Amino acid sequence: MGTVTERGRVWVKAVMEPPARALVRLGVSPDAITVLGTVGTTVVVLWLVPRGLFWQAVVGSLVFVFADSLDGTMARLAGRSSPWGAFLDSTMDRITDAAVFLAVAWFYLDRPDDRVWLAVTLVALVGGFLVSYARARAEGLGLRADVGIAERTERLLIVAFGLLLADAWSLTALAIAVSAVAVLSWVTVLQRMLFVRGQSAATP
Repeated sequence: MGTVTERGRVWVKAVMEPPARALVRLGVSPDAITVLGTVGTTVVVLWLVPRGLFWQAVVGSLVFVFADSLDGTMARLAGRSSPWGAFLDSTMDRITDAAVFLAVAWFYLDRPDDRVWLAVTLVALVGGFLVSYARARAEGLGLRADVGIAERTERLLIVAFGLLLADAWSLTALAIAVSAVAVLSWVTVLQRMLFVRGQSAATP
């Protein structure tokens, strides 16, 4: 059996490269795909989640998430990888994150009995942004902060499962999901702060 990295490369080659090659041949810019994925996901979640159409939002956003994941492969195939592309991708990711949690907050805003979960969702949103900021700031200082238990993928997956279970079972699932993200995000922020502090103390 190959390593996880090797299996990941095989998956990328088999699933991602064919559509990426086709788009490159058509002259589509990787940046355009990055923006399309962000705009599509943002529109889908902000339109459907506040209306309680949870599984539809998850399924609809998956289409644009797949499109967004093509940009890196396209840039590599076209030989157009650049700092600008990385910056754009990271910035668009923050917009998508904000849209997801704001959509959930909007849903709770129309439910007076659930206002506490509105607050928890906003705490999760702020925590997620601080997780990203802590890493970016540390790297800007020449340090590392790539540690923690709740990276972006984990946070979004938890919310996605919460939405699906809320649709199939109970809104309690969504409350549990946003609470978990809130706690895990702030724990991750603390982990990164301590990690950076340790590096700083060890640096003359």
